[in-house]
Amino acid sequence: MVGHKLTQQVVLITGASGGIGAAAAQILSQRHPGVSLVLAARRLPALEQVAVQCQAAGARVLVMPTDMADLDQVKALAAKALDHFGRVDALVNNAGYGQMGPLELVPPGQVQQQFAVNFFGPVALVQALVPSMRDHGGGRIVNISSVVGRLALPFASLYSASKFALEGLSDSLRIELAPFNIRVCLVEPGPVATEFFTVAAQRLEQAIPDLSVTPYRGAGTRLKSIDGRKGAWPAERVAQVILQALEDPRPRSRYPALTGGFLTLGLLTRVLPVAVVDSLLGRFYGVDQVAEDWVHGR
Repeated sequence: MVGHKLTQQVVLITGASGGIGAAAAQILSQRHPGVSLVLAARRLPALEQVAVQCQAAGARVLVMPTDMADLDQVKALAAKALDHFGRVDALVNNAGYGQMGPLELVPPGQVQQQFAVNFFGPVALVQALVPSMRDHGGGRIVNISSVVGRLALPFASLYSASKFALEGLSDSLRIELAPFNIRVCLVEPGPVATEFFTVAAQRLEQAIPDLSVTPYRGAGTRLKSIDGRKGAWPAERVAQVILQALEDPRPRSRYPALTGGFLTLGLLTRVLPVAVVDSLLGRFYGVDQVAEDWVHGR
């Protein structure tokens, strides 16, 4: 059973070629030599580099290049892991990205891609692995959500929605899988010093090449000026929280992985009137400028 002793366990981690996933794999290998890891991501060369580091620390490693948006590949990942190691004791659903931008301007394909990677891929893995976990007496599912899975932000509607969905899924699964000793929990990072923000900026540019010619041009400058890395945790620090979620004999439902300032912000959104919260967030993200431009430019 997964718990404080992971040495003899099999742990599958998605999004393991860099950032949080790679850090989690490396820390697991160092803290629990002998652990078996299934590492999945799209970038095979980077994935293989992580695997070498984990093997040097004493882990057994299976590398599986996987696009989480392709359900056939996701199912193949689960099947290969079970065939190779005979079981999977813990699943860390870490792969994900953020599609930013005003919702009305994001192409339908990008909308579908956001949910394919952040939600439908994890659902498919859970469905594929739960029967084996049940047959082996239990297991653990750690879903990597986000602070915006509990606090929705303007121009992050799709990313927030995908993480809200993952939160709801986890809360339901925590109850329905409890009879089989399968524990489900969430890790909720704030900003993390990874390539997340670079990728998000690239995807925004792909979806909406020029915000300045849209009704949301007033927010364009503000969005570009926001430093998403301010107060960011290093990936290794978030990985330590994931390790705790895997090791705790009685895991909590949620493990925040963010600075006190973001925790305070989350608390304020629950006690302040909605109109006040909307106004504060709107000003921070330039929505007030959008409104002003719209009034004067019509």
